[in-house]
Amino acid sequence: MTLPGFVMLLCILGAQATVDLRHAAAMAAGLCNTKPTDVVFIIDSSRSVRPAEFEQVKVFLAKVIDGLNVGPDATRVGVVNYASRVKNEVSLKSHKTKAALVKAVSKIEPLSTGTMTGLAIQFAMNVAFSEAEGARKTPGISKVAIIVTDGRPQDNIRDNAARAREAGIEIFAIGVGRVDMTTLRQMASEPLEDHVDYVESYSLIEKLTKKFQEAFCEVVSDLCATGDHDCEHICISTPGSFKCACRDGHTLMNDSRSCSACSNAATDVVFLIDGSKSVRPENFELVKKWINLIIDKLDVSETNAHVGLVQYSSSVKQEFPLGRYTNKKALKDAVKKMDYMERGTMTGQALNFLVDNSFTPSQGARPGVAKVGIVFTDGRSQDYIGDAARKAKENADFKTMNQIAKKLQINVCQEEDPCECNSIVKFQKKVEEALQALTKKLDAVTKRIAALENKIV
Repeated sequence: MTLPGFVMLLCILGAQATVDLRHAAAMAAGLCNTKPTDVVFIIDSSRSVRPAEFEQVKVFLAKVIDGLNVGPDATRVGVVNYASRVKNEVSLKSHKTKAALVKAVSKIEPLSTGTMTGLAIQFAMNVAFSEAEGARKTPGISKVAIIVTDGRPQDNIRDNAARAREAGIEIFAIGVGRVDMTTLRQMASEPLEDHVDYVESYSLIEKLTKKFQEAFCEVVSDLCATGDHDCEHICISTPGSFKCACRDGHTLMNDSRSCSACSNAATDVVFLIDGSKSVRPENFELVKKWINLIIDKLDVSETNAHVGLVQYSSSVKQEFPLGRYTNKKALKDAVKKMDYMERGTMTGQALNFLVDNSFTPSQGARPGVAKVGIVFTDGRSQDYIGDAARKAKENADFKTMNQIAKKLQINVCQEEDPCECNSIVKFQKKVEEALQALTKKLDAVTKRIAALENKIV
């Protein structure tokens, strides 16, 4: 079988996922109020959290509170402190002003024992979010729990978290350092990409402040005027919302946001994902976010882009074939559910599978449709990749490569006709520059990890 497409190799370790900036412009312009919400912070103060680190958590809480519209009829805030036992430090009914809340937070002391996260979630559900402690049953007022932890729980969190979510509590999980990523995913609400966050150390937790301020943001003005939209070309205001349009000569894509100067040719795209143990769980989550960001830029439908997903480590696993999902939501949900294999690195075997199986009619490939393979890997292969890689390269269609690169918003080259850009040299230069930038990020992350390990030792 021939492969009339191309293989794009991307190094992903240490890459930063694109941050969702929705509501940011409105907040900067002062055109955003926080929605009335009952918010309870659940903070880990087990013995693994050093006193200085616990102080950084309190600073983070104070900064998030500062961005909220605090008041009896607006947002109410509570704080639950836990280790081997649970302590209700601040009730939802206790303080009616930001100043009082921040002062109360500053006085919290660490408990410095074990890590009973499941017990803390159960306590929050039964006590902290009870009417007796100030929670409201008024329609339209959400209940939100924000959990900050750096360790592995010593009790059952899956069932307790599930019961809390069923009770209507939206759970955000923030992991620090060597936290167990599986635990975070078991605690958090769906979609996980919005409700699970990871930082390498407590000194970096403040960078999440803006995210949580935006999470409670309610825009009260013209969304087009504030820039709080994702229209590629033109934003048209409508009552309480907006719609997108394109400049002359461009067509609005099926996502109702992006614009294209080219015809929407059918494409079969297969992602080949490195699931080896060297990737690490937190970076595997970043890969899934990258995939969904790319899917957002494709025109996924019955007639246009079809997407398949293959994961490999010591073996190769087809997560789903081409054509199984023909809308973005179902496709992205399937990507989020992918489990991490966490074994060896048989890249050659995986490339052979991509060439010989993924693009066959029996696996959903369409005759006469451009084929594109996108490979994410971070390490050295444990087998020979030359023949498989050469087979892919010998069948490369560079016109297709440039069109797909344009869909992925890679600035391939400056061309007079955006549909006919075929500068191979300039494309290679852009790929090299991207890899160099990612390598620098990798080096920086490696140094931070080494420094953290030295500090722990």
